[in-house]
Amino acid sequence: MATMTAAQRREQARVEYDAFIRGCPTNQLLERISDKWVSLVVAALATGPMRYSDLGRRIAGVSPKMLTQTLRSLERDGILTRTVTPSVPVRVDYELTPLGLSLCGLLVAVKDWAESHIGQVHEARELYDTESPDS
Repeated sequence: MATMTAAQRREQARVEYDAFIRGCPTNQLLERISDKWVSLVVAALATGPMRYSDLGRRIAGVSPKMLTQTLRSLERDGILTRTVTPSVPVRVDYELTPLGLSLCGLLVAVKDWAESHIGQVHEARELYDTESPDS
């Protein structure tokens, strides 16, 4: 097998989508879906459509600006849909698309893992901080 130059590897990554190569477009997607707010929005929508205000209440700590930015980026990426119902006041609902549902299980599993293992992580951090020569 012939060795490849860096330029050839980059070109191959563009065709094969190898996330380990910096120029690969999948890096943008990995960056998006690894965002804390994205994970929480997708997990919140796992149970079904929600209104903007309900999402804001469900996801403690998210600012209105960050929630809006997150929802817009997820809509742009095809992860969720936004439905506006004309009424007084206007009703806006967000719902996962089939693509979003395929991502949902993974992100909910990561959220569940974090909730189940945070105690162990705190213990490991405390142990590291007490035994680390830097502390």
